[in-house]
Parts: sequence; structure tokens; C-alpha cells
Amino acid sequence: MTQPGRATTEETQPLAETLPLAEGVQGIVADWSSDQRAFKNVPWGKAMMWIFLLSDTFIFSSFLISYMTVRASTTVPWPNPSEIFGLTLWGHKVPLLLIAIMTFTLISSSGTMAMAVNFGYRKDRAKTFVLLLITAALGASFVGMQAFEWTHLILDEGIRPWGNPMGAAQFGASFFMITGFHGTHVSIGVIFLIIVAIKVLRGDLDHMRPGFLTGRKGNYEIVETLGLYWHFVDLVWVFIFAVFYLW
Repeated sequence: MTQPGRATTEETQPLAETLPLAEGVQGIVADWSSDQRAFKNVPWGKAMMWIFLLSDTFIFSSFLISYMTVRASTTVPWPNPSEIFGLTLWGHKVPLLLIAIMTFTLISSSGTMAMAVNFGYRKDRAKTFVLLLITAALGASFVGMQAFEWTHLILDEGIRPWGNPMGAAQFGASFFMITGFHGTHVSIGVIFLIIVAIKVLRGDLDHMRPGFLTGRKGNYEIVETLGLYWHFVDLVWVFIFAVFYLW
């Protein structure tokens, strides 16, 4: 019998020592499924976001690898991206001008998102709200410029997902699939940015008001989780820009 106020040896042992763990695959499955060590003190929303981003990485990687394979193996001339994606200003065609503006806009939104996460953990509602709205506005601007780019290619250049008058037919299919899939991610992110911004402004995260994407009381974890998604979308665009537009 232990004296009152004095902890036993078992009580003072670290958690990793008091929880027996089986060996091999069975131990790994038991560990992750019971949340004993792998995700200790990690919010499930954040952990699930990492798992989702990992799966999304495989999808985008498959798209880009397929694009590179098709382009390297086709015998039909491939269109020159500098000519197709150029903008005409004052009678002169500037190569990749619109794409450069789109890239700058999306990368800038990553900076405002990081600042929103920072002020969120400081519980500065006003600045977090403003930065989330700025991030959403930059994301919406990116989608708008992408819509303009699609309109130009479809109406002016005659490029379709099933055909391309300027060369290899696979160009149109690859372009609309990869940029469309990425643009969908950005559009979804903009919607969630607006939702979270409204919840921050109303104080839902501070008072744990019941509702969608509220989280724990006084905790701005949802802002950081959304930030992970947004940074991933920005990073994917860097690879699309390098592989599709610069190659």
C-alpha cells in the first residue's frame, strides 16, 4: 500500500513504457488504430488532413508523370507553351505573362495564409479574419485568371480536350485535366476560407459555438489545418508551372 500523496512507480513511468506494444505489423496497426503514440497530442482533423494531402500527392504525381510520358513519347509536334500562353499587349506578344501573374498571385496567397495562422494562434480575430479574406480574394483572382486562360485557348486557339489544331491532340487533354483538377482544389479552398473567416469574425472558435468547422473552444486549429491544404495547393502549382509551362 502506498502512502497518500506519493505516486507509485507505475504512475510515474512514461506512457510509452506503460503501454505494451506488440511486435511487427500487428504492433504498428494496434499503435495507429488506438492512437497510443503516433498521433498523441495531434488533433484528428490535422492528422486526417495530412493523410488526405498524401493521397492527393499521389494523384497529382500520376497526372504529371503521365503528362511527361506522353510528351516524351509522342511523334506529333508538341505546341510551344511560350507561344500558346502568351498575352498580346500594345501589339506585342509577351510569353507566359498571364501565367507569371497567376503564379505570383497564388504564391502571395500562401504568405497571407501563413500570417493568418500566426495571428490565429495569437487569438487576434480581426487580423485573422482580414488575412483569410485576402487569401480567399487572391485565390479567387487566380481562378478568374485561369478561366480567362481557358476561354482564350478554347475560343481563340481552338484547343479542346479531345483535339488540338496546333499539334499533338494529347496537349489539350493533359492541359484541361491537370489545370482543371488543380483549379477545382483552389475553388474549394476559397469556399472554405470564406466559411472559416466568417466563423472567426463571429467568435465561433473562441466560444465553441456548435456548427461546421468549429473545433475546440478557444483553439484556432482549423485555421492551421486549412493552411496545410492551401500551402499544398500552392506547392502543386509550382510543379505544374515548371513541368507544363516551362518545359
